[in-house]
Amino acid sequence: MKVLMINGSPHEKGCTYTALTVIAEELKKQGVDSEIVWLGNVPVRGCIGCGACKNLGRCAFDDDPINSIGAKIKTAYGYIFGAPVHYASPCGAMVSAMDRLFAAFGKDMQFKPAASVVSARRAGTTASYDVLNKYIGINNMIAVPSTYWNMVHGNCAEEVLKDEEGVTIMRAIASNTAWLLKLLENAKGTGLEKPVIIAKVKTNFIR
Repeated sequence: MKVLMINGSPHEKGCTYTALTVIAEELKKQGVDSEIVWLGNVPVRGCIGCGACKNLGRCAFDDDPINSIGAKIKTAYGYIFGAPVHYASPCGAMVSAMDRLFAAFGKDMQFKPAASVVSARRAGTTASYDVLNKYIGINNMIAVPSTYWNMVHGNCAEEVLKDEEGVTIMRAIASNTAWLLKLLENAKGTGLEKPVIIAKVKTNFIR
């Protein structure tokens, strides 16, 4: 079992990465593998709503990391989405990436555990956390609980590690993720199937 963690920060080994490494260390202690994938600091185009991914099984645009991350999504058992706070919201590249990853690879993530993690120097964390959680909530995923909202504070990697409560929260995310993955694995072969997917009824405010 492997958990895929996406580091959406433009800084490869900054605060967001540090938070994810704490999760990775705790997962390893509990017998679960993980991989941190860096989104990079190259431009990530936003979703244009073309719908081509529904037929292609991948994003139509192949000039950034989205499809390579999507290939890893297909084989992962759980997910952690990490992003820094920019102007009280997740950084723009991460929002663009999430839009396209969930449009093109959302079906591969259904009924799997997921958590979002945000990092900030001071504020904007709860608003950013809310943005990332909406992707999990709209996609039939299992939101992993923790002991508080999933955030760390610090202006550099070293300061994040001094955020004792934040570090504890990251460890709790890992512990709960490992527990859920083991529950799901143990349920295989018991006859317990995934829930019946209720067909979505889409309505418009103006007809």
